[in-house]
Amino acid sequence: MVSSATDSPTLDQLEQEGDIAADYIEEFLDICDLDGDIDIDARNGRAYLSVNAVDAANLRLLSKPDTVNALQELTRLAVQNKTGGFSRLILDIGGSRDARQAELASLVNRAVERIEAGATEASLPAMSSYERKLVHDLVSGRGFVSESRGEGRDRHTVITAS
Repeated sequence: MVSSATDSPTLDQLEQEGDIAADYIEEFLDICDLDGDIDIDARNGRAYLSVNAVDAANLRLLSKPDTVNALQELTRLAVQNKTGGFSRLILDIGGSRDARQAELASLVNRAVERIEAGATEASLPAMSSYERKLVHDLVSGRGFVSESRGEGRDRHTVITAS
């Protein structure tokens, strides 16, 4: 599939990742006896999988952030096992990504308020690379500067005035 994490996958490769991931998630939902509709999309060099249900309560336990992240990692491993290539797949369950993006926007707003009140910088909690990317975009849109600091699980975003 893709030889390294820095290569950009083709649309066909992203669609293949999405199909493999959808099969994996569908089997997982069947095992859990849960109903869900799966949508596949490819954008920004990533495959995106969204799982939704008419009865939102059906997916409530799976849509918790830690559960989504764990299931996303398992799904990425399933894709990697089938394709032999690294996957940057993003999984959303029951709108969890939109909810998390709203939480991140709130964190950024509070951090910007601290800077506008005179702080030289504001640090956010550690988060995944995907979430840090969302934060960098939000911060840039507000006219401020951000950078990631730390290593591994401690990697976090620091915001400063431009």
